[in-house]
Amino acid sequence: MKKFRFFLKFCVFLFAVFIIVMTGLYTYAYFSPKLELTNIGQMYIYDKDSQLVYQGSGSSEWVNLDGISPHLINAVISVEDKNFYKHQGFDYLRIAKAMMLNIKNRSIVQGASTISQQYIKNMYLDFNQTWRRKIEEAFLTLELEVHYDKDEILEGYLNTINFGAGNYGVMNASLYYFNKNASDLTLEEAIMLAGIPKNPTKYNPVNHYEACIERAKIVAKTMLNNEVIDQSTYDNLYKEVIPIYGKRETNNLQMVMYYQDAVLKELDSLSGIPTSLLDSGSLKIYTTLDMNAQTKLEEAILNQISDSDMQVASILVDPETGAVRALTGGMNYVESQFNRAIQSKRQVGSTMKPFLYYAALENGLTSSSKFMSEYTNFVFANNQTYSPANYNNLYANKEITMAAALAYSDNIYAVKTHLFLGEDVLVDTAKKMGITGELVANPSLALGTSELNMLDYANGYTTLANGGFLTDNYFIEKVEDLNGNVLYEHKNKKKMVLNSNYVYILNEMLTNTSNSKFQSYTTPTALSIANRMSKKYALKTGTTKTDYWTVGYNPNALLMVWLGYDEAKEIGNEASRWAKNIWVDTIEEYLKDTESRWYDAPNNVVGILQDPVTGNPVKDGNAAVFYYVKGSEGNTISPDVKITE
Repeated sequence: MKKFRFFLKFCVFLFAVFIIVMTGLYTYAYFSPKLELTNIGQMYIYDKDSQLVYQGSGSSEWVNLDGISPHLINAVISVEDKNFYKHQGFDYLRIAKAMMLNIKNRSIVQGASTISQQYIKNMYLDFNQTWRRKIEEAFLTLELEVHYDKDEILEGYLNTINFGAGNYGVMNASLYYFNKNASDLTLEEAIMLAGIPKNPTKYNPVNHYEACIERAKIVAKTMLNNEVIDQSTYDNLYKEVIPIYGKRETNNLQMVMYYQDAVLKELDSLSGIPTSLLDSGSLKIYTTLDMNAQTKLEEAILNQISDSDMQVASILVDPETGAVRALTGGMNYVESQFNRAIQSKRQVGSTMKPFLYYAALENGLTSSSKFMSEYTNFVFANNQTYSPANYNNLYANKEITMAAALAYSDNIYAVKTHLFLGEDVLVDTAKKMGITGELVANPSLALGTSELNMLDYANGYTTLANGGFLTDNYFIEKVEDLNGNVLYEHKNKKKMVLNSNYVYILNEMLTNTSNSKFQSYTTPTALSIANRMSKKYALKTGTTKTDYWTVGYNPNALLMVWLGYDEAKEIGNEASRWAKNIWVDTIEEYLKDTESRWYDAPNNVVGILQDPVTGNPVKDGNAAVFYYVKGSEGNTISPDVKITE
């Protein structure tokens, strides 16, 4: 009896302490500054012409609660928080039930977050499951509850929740999925929308209609259990297919969201922007995005690729400034938000060779320096061997020039050059040009066996494309708060890191990949698209068993295109054609109304007519221009590399 009375007194004491603590917390919250709701999540993203291309809340204006279908309101409350209008921010009974269930199952099988808590989490906090985050969430939820009534909280939640496919807010989602205002949603449409936030990708009805309907039936069941709908209504739901619209009035590009993700990633790295604004998203972000370039890039991709499993990553850069004008990170953002342009790493294949040949030029070789092109077995210490092969096992079986080797992408020549220079030279050269990813100094590095991230890799090519200046590729020009105060502004930083003579010579050699004069025992790697190129470009392709790259540039634009499969399975030959076609279609459309530009020849560089393959001097016939730093003209040295052939 004494134990029972002690236990009873202890429970009364705990309850009293709880009441005192909660009273204190609610009092503290009451006197705290009022949270701003209508501006929270209003992240505006503009293109290079200051045209609005994305709004974080997803709606052009805040929709009042009376402008939202009662069906959707009832569905959301039923499935998310049936006691929403009864609790003060926390559903303590639900919390207790969830704790008991989770303890019983020894894992987290049920949550107990209220709509108020979810609203705070979405607007102010990240999703890290830490005690600090949970405490912050609790305090902000209290502040929300004491400063706003339930209708205001629900209105804010419905205007900011993620409905998938880049749709934040109920109006944006209604227009996108059903082509109607939020007030006009039918019961079935409203239930479908209410189910999407559980997993916006999995339950997106555009691409996953059946999964969306299954989720909708779960939502409908909660409405039946909560007596919001009757049994007859429940039994007659989804007898017919619900039409899905899946379009926007403007900006229907299905890959531009990858660009937005890259913007937000860069935003997180910027200093000087208050954490409170980063957390709430109350910002205006002016980007380098060129919607014309983005449109042309997406159109070219969709016009070429017919393999539903194939993925694509691409980036278009202004070489002069490093401004990223367009980017894609996959075939369809709705289906996969994994951004292959900024998140994945892939082998770059022969697109690594320009960095190798710049290093060769800088170390005394010339465009007519020769190596034997034939099947070669390289033997190293401890009898280790390396036996690379040319594409389709085509070899000149004679000495060829560096210019020819680059035009044909000859692997034997590249490895011999790499070993002659020393394996660390290529690593150091690539780093000097701005590539920060890990490069393994081994014989195969010259053939692009190291895996690199596209955005990082583009830094190196930008250095070549702007004449040897190192600059950072970037997405954000300026950031302002909602009152127009400038919080950040990009400042161009350019540093000359390469010899302009050798950069010019290399860029000229890279035009030979589409030069018919180099057609001999094999064909230049980009000759198939030469007749579609109205301007002069430095161009390089790259192939591995699982990847295909096309990279090309001139002073106006640098474009990189990668094709492959996420599971890294072997890639077919059609990807070569697709990648090159995407590249040429995009860059030609993007530059069609611009003046044709090429790099100015340095005063210290001269051109000489020579045979494309042998480098021998010729006066007429099938001759190509070879470029040299004055004094090295006609240098056809054949460096001696110790190999076993």
